[in-house]
Amino acid sequence: MLLRVRVSLPDRPGSLGQVARTLGVSGADVVQVVVLERLGGRAIDDFTVVWPTAARVDGLLAGLAAVPGVHVLGMWQAIGAPVTGGCDAELLGQVAANPADGIATLVDALPGLLAADWAAAVAVPADWASGLAGAPPTVVYASWQAPDVLALPDVAPLRPRAFRGPDGTRYAAVPFGRAGLVLLMARDADSTVEYGAPDFHASEMERAAQLVRTAALMLGDRLDLVGAT
Repeated sequence: MLLRVRVSLPDRPGSLGQVARTLGVSGADVVQVVVLERLGGRAIDDFTVVWPTAARVDGLLAGLAAVPGVHVLGMWQAIGAPVTGGCDAELLGQVAANPADGIATLVDALPGLLAADWAAAVAVPADWASGLAGAPPTVVYASWQAPDVLALPDVAPLRPRAFRGPDGTRYAAVPFGRAGLVLLMARDADSTVEYGAPDFHASEMERAAQLVRTAALMLGDRLDLVGAT
């Protein structure tokens, strides 16, 4: 199975290699490394590794804990290696080429781009967002990985933010900026592997916000029609 391991480590030559070697010695096959942050002499990296399905991760965690200055921030089962590089531009090109399916295209792609378990576009009525009584939020479109019965968290206030649900699910919410539409992503608490999935990082939130803002500009008035359904 694929695991994602998020670690904080010293930002100095050799630290990244030392973590990669430790993962290898523990039995993990590293397939990708994504740098999320480099600040104040430290870095936060996501390692995507192939791990034997039946094996426990105790030895892997113990090995990483023994590396000076390394701290494990999260470890969770992945549905695939996060997509990087020019894929954001390719995704937006697909949205622009077929705007009628633009929201579905965006929602289906984001779990793979940002290491989420699932994503959904949610319509939030204005009264509900303002804290008044009214119709609750509804799901406009959900990715294929989403649960059949989707219990929506409270996505208000409508601004980009990462938060945790009562059951420990990690959420990221990014509004489209019109029609009360919000892009919601989740890392499910019940899909984690012993250590747990981390919150969405600030760099992941910024990437999601840029994609949603650009897609909203491309889709324009179509979002008003979607939000009204």
